[in-house]
Amino acid sequence: MTLTLTLPDLTLPQMLRAQADSRPERIAVLQKDFGIWNPVTWRDYFERACNVGHGLVARGLDRGGHVAVLSENRVEWVLAQLGAGCVGAVTIGVYPTSPANEVAYVLAHSDSEIIVCEDQEQLDKVIEVRDELPRLRCVVVMETKGLRTYPADFVVAFEALEAEGRAHRAAHPGLVDERLSAQGLDDIALMIYTSGSTGKPKGAMLSYRNIRAQAIAFADRIQVTADSTHLSYLPLCHVAEQICTVMGPVYLGSQIAFGESIRTVQEDLREVAPSMFLGVPRIWEKLHSSIYIRMLEAGGYRKALFDWAYRACEPFAETPRARRSLRQRLTFALCYLLVFRALQNYIGLRRARIAMTGAAPISPKIVRFFRTLGVPLVEVYGATESSGIALGQTLDRLIPGSVGPVVADVEARIGEHGELLLKGDTVFVGYYKNDGATAGALKDGWLHTGDVVQAEDGQFRIVDRLKDIMITAGGKNLSPSEIENTVKSSPYIKECIVIGEGRKYVSALIQIDFETVGKWAEEHRISFTNFRNLAENPAVRELVDAEIKAANSQLAQVAHIRRFHLLTKELDHDDDEVTATMKVRRSNIQTKYATEIAGLYSAA
Repeated sequence: MTLTLTLPDLTLPQMLRAQADSRPERIAVLQKDFGIWNPVTWRDYFERACNVGHGLVARGLDRGGHVAVLSENRVEWVLAQLGAGCVGAVTIGVYPTSPANEVAYVLAHSDSEIIVCEDQEQLDKVIEVRDELPRLRCVVVMETKGLRTYPADFVVAFEALEAEGRAHRAAHPGLVDERLSAQGLDDIALMIYTSGSTGKPKGAMLSYRNIRAQAIAFADRIQVTADSTHLSYLPLCHVAEQICTVMGPVYLGSQIAFGESIRTVQEDLREVAPSMFLGVPRIWEKLHSSIYIRMLEAGGYRKALFDWAYRACEPFAETPRARRSLRQRLTFALCYLLVFRALQNYIGLRRARIAMTGAAPISPKIVRFFRTLGVPLVEVYGATESSGIALGQTLDRLIPGSVGPVVADVEARIGEHGELLLKGDTVFVGYYKNDGATAGALKDGWLHTGDVVQAEDGQFRIVDRLKDIMITAGGKNLSPSEIENTVKSSPYIKECIVIGEGRKYVSALIQIDFETVGKWAEEHRISFTNFRNLAENPAVRELVDAEIKAANSQLAQVAHIRRFHLLTKELDHDDDEVTATMKVRRSNIQTKYATEIAGLYSAA
C-alpha cells in the first residue's frame, strides 16, 4: 500500500529557508574541488542563495525576471537557481553542450535578462550571439580564468556577484523575506526546454505547486529520506536531475554531491557511494559495456567465475529479495562475495538502496543484467510536462518491460490510440509563448503525453512515442524503440535507428560502440586507426551481423532487421543529428542518410 507523504505548503525557496532554520549545521551540499569535498551547510546554502539573489537585483533584475544558467552541475548552479527564486525570479537551464546558435535561441525565446555561465568556453558562446539578445543585461561567470579582456560592464565574476549581493542585502535587509512572503505555489519557478528532437525546443513552465507535488511523488515512489545521498551529474537543465538535486533534497533535507566534472563521474561515484542513483539508458549501457570490457580483460578463471555467477543468479534477478527462497539467498550471497561486490564497487553503487533508469526506453536485457549483479534498479517514466516522474516501479514488484504504477496524487488513463493521459498537481502550467502547443498538450485538465502505453493490473508498459509508431507497407504497426533497444542491448552497438515506415521490410542504421568494438578488435588482432577504419572492417560487419541476428531472434518476424548500414562516424550534437540529451533527430538522420537508406531497399 502506498502512503502519500505530507509536505508543508511552501515554495522551494521558502522550504530552503525552513531547512536552514531547522537544521542549520547539517551538510546539504558537497562540492569537489581539486580532489577535496567541501561541505555546504543548510544555513550556508540559504545565506549564499540570498546573497546571489540580492546580487541579481542589484544588477537590475525585477520580480518575475528571467535568469539563465549555462554550466555543468556544480554548487553555483543551484545557488543561482535558488537565489533567483528567493527574489521572485524564474530560472532557465541551458545545456552546456549546446552550440552558440542553440544557446541564442533559448536565451532569446525565454527573454533571459541575466545568464550565469561556467567558464570562458560558455561565455564565448554568449558573446558570439550577443547582438541577437537585446534583453540580456550581463553575464555572470563562475570560473574567471582568461577573462581579463572581456568588457567589465557586461561580464562579472560569480564571486563579485555574491559580494555585490552582500552589500545590497546590508542596505535592503528585508528584501528576501518580503519577496518570499509574497510568493505562492502558483508562481512560475522554472522553465525547462524540451529536447527539440522534432522541431524547435519548447519552454515548459513549472510552478512551485508542480515542484512540491513532484517532491511528494519522488519521495513516495523512490523512498527518499533526509538520510539519502545523491551524486548530481546529469544536466540540471533536464527535469530528471532537477528532481534528484533540487526538488527532492530541498523538500526532504537529503544531501547532494557535485563532482569536479562530468568526466570524473565514475571516480566520484566510488568516493561518494550514494544511496540513490539516477542513470539515463545511455549511462546504464556504458556501465554495461565497461563491465563487459573489464571481464574480457580479466579473462581466464575470473571471467569464468563471473559467467558462472551470472548464470546462477539471473533466473531470480527480478524476484524481490524478501520473496527469494533460502537456496536463492545463499546462492546470491556466495556470488556477491566472490564477484558482484567488486563489480558494485567498480561502478560505485555498492551502497545504493535504489537506482533508477528513465528519460528514454531501455532494453530489458540491460535492466536484468544490473539486477542480477544486485543493483536495486527500477524503471521510471516521466516527462518535462509532468514535472518528472509519473509512473515508477517499486522494488517489491519488478515486472520486466513495465514502468510500474502511477505515482502518488497523479491520475492516469489511456486515451485515443492508446495515448497515456495524466492529471494532477505535477502537470505543468504550459509552454512559454506557445499557446497552440499548450492547447495541444493540455485538454480538459489532462496532459496528453504523446506516448502509447499498455496497462495490465495497474502496471504500465510504454510502447513508443505516438508519432514514432511505424506502419510497414504490409500494414503492420511496429514500435521502433522496441526493436532499437533489443539491438542496443549488445555491448558492441551504441546506436540503432530503425527504418520501416511504408517499407516492405525493416532496415537500420547502426553505430558501433567504438570502445567495446575496439577492444574486441584488439583481442582478435585486427588493426585499425580510427572510427571509420574500424567500422568499415569486414570482420566488424560480421560481428554486427551476428549481434543483429541474435536480436532478431527475440523479436516478432515482421520486426526483424533484414538489412543494415554501418555509420562511419559517431552521431553528433553539433551536426544536428542528436539533441543535447542524445535523442536521435530522426527526420534529420533520414534526410542526411537518404542515399544510404535508399541503398538498403535497392534490388539485391
